[in-house]
Amino acid sequence: MAGACPQGNDIGSLLLNRSSAAATGTGRLWPSFSGSAVRHRILDAFRCGGGSFSSSRRRRRKPPEAPPRPDPDPGPLPPPPAPAPARGPKTLATFVSKSEKLSDLLQLAEIHEQQETHVETRKKVEALEKLKRVVRDLQDAEGEEGEAGEAADREEKRREGARNVRLLAKEDSEARTTLAMLGAIPPLVGMLDSSDLDSQIASLYALLNLGIGNDMNKAAIVKAGAVHKMLKLIESPEETIDPSISEAIVANFLGLSALDSNKPIIGLSGAIPFLVNTLIDVDRKSSPQAKQDALRALYNLSILPSNVCIIIETDLVPFLMNALGDMKISERILSILSNIVSTPEGRKAISRVKDAFPILVDIINWTDSPDCQEKASYILMVMAHKAYNDRQAMIEAGVVSALLELTLLGSTLAQKRASRILECLRVDKGKQISESYGGSSMSAAVSAPICGASSTALSVNGGTKESMEDEDMMSEEKKAVKQLVQQSLQSNMRRIVKRANLPQDFVPSDHLKTLTASSTSKSLPF
Repeated sequence: MAGACPQGNDIGSLLLNRSSAAATGTGRLWPSFSGSAVRHRILDAFRCGGGSFSSSRRRRRKPPEAPPRPDPDPGPLPPPPAPAPARGPKTLATFVSKSEKLSDLLQLAEIHEQQETHVETRKKVEALEKLKRVVRDLQDAEGEEGEAGEAADREEKRREGARNVRLLAKEDSEARTTLAMLGAIPPLVGMLDSSDLDSQIASLYALLNLGIGNDMNKAAIVKAGAVHKMLKLIESPEETIDPSISEAIVANFLGLSALDSNKPIIGLSGAIPFLVNTLIDVDRKSSPQAKQDALRALYNLSILPSNVCIIIETDLVPFLMNALGDMKISERILSILSNIVSTPEGRKAISRVKDAFPILVDIINWTDSPDCQEKASYILMVMAHKAYNDRQAMIEAGVVSALLELTLLGSTLAQKRASRILECLRVDKGKQISESYGGSSMSAAVSAPICGASSTALSVNGGTKESMEDEDMMSEEKKAVKQLVQQSLQSNMRRIVKRANLPQDFVPSDHLKTLTASSTSKSLPF
């Protein structure tokens, strides 16, 4: 049967059995087999798939069931098994086929990459040629001269070129740099001298887009004389100024003033009064966007201390102080005032404004914005540190209770600044007390309302009358501080009630009243 092949029933076994037959000495090749038996054995070997010397040798490697009989004359050994020819060529062909496929894929990827690079390069070349044509049109139209008809065509060509520059530079930073390098800025600045309104507007917005996020272009625009040409456009009578021209000029000043090297040039050019007039807008001609841009441009210019002297010569400081009630622009206004207060002239200008300190105190009391509270406290801190008269005006405006509240509810930075202001006011109050009650001898003993100072004064002066006056003075100071603390706590309670949406007739408990009444100056952050 094909399923049960006897061991050694193949051609190899037949050839190997020849040695055993020779050993019997009978002289016959296979004495135990007839011709039909040999044919059956050969047929069984082919049916079992054995027919090869390699399979015979593999089967012979298996350990025999019985120990082999010694063979004195083994005879010639069979030839070594040939390698299986069926698998070798197929495996090699498969490997070669896969290698060829991988090579083809790599070649296709390289070709595709080269095509993409070629397409990208071609696009860049086309874009560069387009930019060159635009700049060439601007430059050629600027240098042409001819009759009236030719002049009109030239003006139209320049307008079209400026509009193309505006569109190309609107969102492409590389195009801005390339256009400037090709020489687009000088022709555009020259168009500001044109009498045509559309040409002026086209050139203004083209310059505006060229300067977006590019400091080199901003410096080049100012260097080409654009600032003075822009101001020249608004020097004509007020009724002939187009609002779109003013709005475009303000937008350009906003962008150009962001560069530090341009700040002194714009400040000395006379642009600050124009920006202030646009912001104040007495004639109601400025658009909301123009006002916002003017306010931001003034903030950029106020960073430079030399421009502050020019700013305070206008009506900007009183306008800003009176406009602090508008929460939409209060933070920007306080930023400008923070720059102005850094100079002595700026501090004087702020202190001269009527109700300047009550306005700042109201900002601290009623504004929930941490940024506004921090900037307002910074302005008060600088002014309290620099001038005695300003400290007196702050105290009269009720700044102490507002600062005490700020030290409890404000941000970390606002709390630090409020504490510094209170410390400054406390030291100043102590100096005032020492000068009023003790003269030169008391100044060493009394520098602030400190408990136990009466005994020190008694030991220094050696009299009972002075000690009684000191005790009365100290008791009044303690009462004043205690009253301030109570006012602050009551104000805080009102704010908490308001934020918690409790009834307006909410009455604090007796325990809270007891805590309020028993509070001392030790609870203060300073």
